[in-house]
Amino acid sequence: MRLDELDRRIVAQLLENGRASFAQIGDVVGLSAPAVKRRVDRLRADGVITGFAAIVDPAALGWTTEAFIEIFCTGATSPEEIYSSIRKHPEVIAAYTVSGDASALVHVRTRDIQHLEQVLERLRREDNITATKTAIVLSRLIGRPIDTPSGTSPSAPVTT
Repeated sequence: MRLDELDRRIVAQLLENGRASFAQIGDVVGLSAPAVKRRVDRLRADGVITGFAAIVDPAALGWTTEAFIEIFCTGATSPEEIYSSIRKHPEVIAAYTVSGDASALVHVRTRDIQHLEQVLERLRREDNITATKTAIVLSRLIGRPIDTPSGTSPSAPVTT
């Protein structure tokens, strides 16, 4: 689907504040609340907007340790096989197939270092995983859900 500039500005406003009312968004982008609602409904129907969620501090829930784990698999392991091996581990919050030596890169959150060690041991017991290489996150410098459309700040004025 092709987004026009108004769609991009609406999405940028929702990324900045997912709880903003249609009227508030309309004030920023220059549309009425019903017009914003129609566009948001269309963006949802077209799969551009896939849902709304609360962003929660993982540490508040007891998940204080974060790491990235390079996964090395046997032979030509398919993405589906890797997925099957890692999806059952609830500490895995994201996973990607990547270029380079590793078969995949896995992002995990755990309670502490001991919990991370247990997760690593469980992952290494998977039949197709031959090795792992772990980098523990010391501090998060940027953590945004996605970049805003066209790389602009959600609050930056957009000229048309």
